[in-house]
Amino acid sequence: MPKETAVYTHGHHESVLRSHRWRTAVNSAGYLIGELRPGMNVLDVGCGPGTITADLAALVAPGRVTAVDTTREILDRAAEVAAERGLENLEFTTADVHALDFPDDTFDVVHAHQVLQHVGDPVQALREMRRVCRPGGVVAARDSDYAAMTWFPEVPVMDAWQELYGRVARANGGEPDAGRRLLSWARQAGFTDITPTAAAWCFATPESRDWWSGLWADRTVGSVYAKLAVDGGHASAEQLTAIAEAWRSWGEQSDGWFMVPHGEVLCRA
Repeated sequence: MPKETAVYTHGHHESVLRSHRWRTAVNSAGYLIGELRPGMNVLDVGCGPGTITADLAALVAPGRVTAVDTTREILDRAAEVAAERGLENLEFTTADVHALDFPDDTFDVVHAHQVLQHVGDPVQALREMRRVCRPGGVVAARDSDYAAMTWFPEVPVMDAWQELYGRVARANGGEPDAGRRLLSWARQAGFTDITPTAAAWCFATPESRDWWSGLWADRTVGSVYAKLAVDGGHASAEQLTAIAEAWRSWGEQSDGWFMVPHGEVLCRA
């Protein structure tokens, strides 16, 4: 099977983990919660620092959650979150979603949040997720859609951010507008019983604006994304600084509003 060829655009800079640690099953996997039952065996693909993973583990206990990601470092962070919550029904291991090292029909639920936009072959990833899901089980995927993100008031330099991010992500082998493609990818992967939905994050309170604008300002100049943008010839350091300043300017607007739309699919195996 093919191995991963894409580069994770964000990396695990502090500003990225600041965003990931905010995520919960409620704000990031609400479409899946109604499918979960105690005793289920769950695979969480691309678990990151593990906040959603821990929520899933609490919901299916005494069932087990296996959490996978590409590096041991991020898995260690996820294990710390589980330990802090006193959860013992989790295990953590490295994996490539294109070639999962699990037998067929192993899991009741296979979940991936904000993963398929970053992988080299999302259809193959979904095929593997389907392979390790037992018949009658559920494969669940949720991804944002960068071109559909919108905000108010208009800050022209942020238009440059949106266009730049798309170019950098695609140059790294990913697809930043994954949300709108999930249904198509799932069909190509062989699923026929698919429930497609959509949901959104909205940042419009003073606190959420400050948090969202600050993490993107920091990410724009200090993360792997910033290095990839400069090294790939997509932007200069000066341009990235201007974009970061635009993010902070937007965050200071008393009527500022930002929406992140997500596509979602629940696929019966």
